[in-house]
Amino acid sequence: MTEEEKYEHFMDRIDAGEKIEADDWMPEDYRESLIRLIAMHGISEIMGALPEKEWVPKAPTLHRKLAIMAKVQDEMGHGQLLLRVAEDLMAPLGKNRENIMQDLFSGRLKFHNVFHMKAPTWGDAGIIAWLVDGAAIISQTMMLTTSYGPYGRALKRICAEEVFHAQHGESIILAMAEGNEEQRQMLQDSLNRWWTALLMFFGPKSKENTGSSHQDKNIRYKLRTKTNEELRQEFLTKYVPRIWALGLTIPDETLHFDEEEKLWKYRDPDWNEFKQIVTGNGPQSKERLELRRDSYENTRWVREALSSQKKAAI
Repeated sequence: MTEEEKYEHFMDRIDAGEKIEADDWMPEDYRESLIRLIAMHGISEIMGALPEKEWVPKAPTLHRKLAIMAKVQDEMGHGQLLLRVAEDLMAPLGKNRENIMQDLFSGRLKFHNVFHMKAPTWGDAGIIAWLVDGAAIISQTMMLTTSYGPYGRALKRICAEEVFHAQHGESIILAMAEGNEEQRQMLQDSLNRWWTALLMFFGPKSKENTGSSHQDKNIRYKLRTKTNEELRQEFLTKYVPRIWALGLTIPDETLHFDEEEKLWKYRDPDWNEFKQIVTGNGPQSKERLELRRDSYENTRWVREALSSQKKAAI
């Protein structure tokens, strides 16, 4: 078949709901879109473990320490699983995980804005697990039906574990909300600190559908099924009533549900600030990247030893 016929056949498969596998023919922009999406997701899982890692030695009880330690291990495992999926896509291009990591360190590969933020109190650990992971579940559940089979299968396992993470966070939040005034104030301060970052989590609203944006392309290829704003509305519908039920105040006096439009109205975040954060200029960006880079370099000898053994076996 000609390249045009291959593309038409490929899109027929997509439209029919078939799953694309790693060794199937695919358009290069489909491959590039997948690599961008999955590499960013995998790196975000790894970088997302770092704010909570800070609280492993400082958790208030042994029970909480074990729970947050298990969560950190899960997040790192999710990252490893997703990077393997990305590597299969990159192999025909002569690239591997080393390229992903170097793209991260150089700033070419971005990770979620929320993981550039500081987590100075135990309340932040609760907000991350309850609301950040809750936002992630909404995004990842939407992509369970993705047209790329290996990604969908990985997401099935990841989403199942993320549900436990959100329950872990909810447990922390409920304990603090039912605690003393100092604990409640700590929780309110954490919510105030994280609210804007949570709105930004899903990305900016798309402009008029031109088919040229990453979001439009991903929807056309059925890598995702909802827009950024649809996901944000779903998050607000699920969590705003729960936050209010705890007696907490959301730091946005304009926030309300418009009964006529059936939409949440909110103060739009500063998307210029969002761009600054995801390009490595967030409150904790440099420190987190430095920690990840040091860890990667300190374990290089392990990768080299395993690589040598593999070559010797061949």
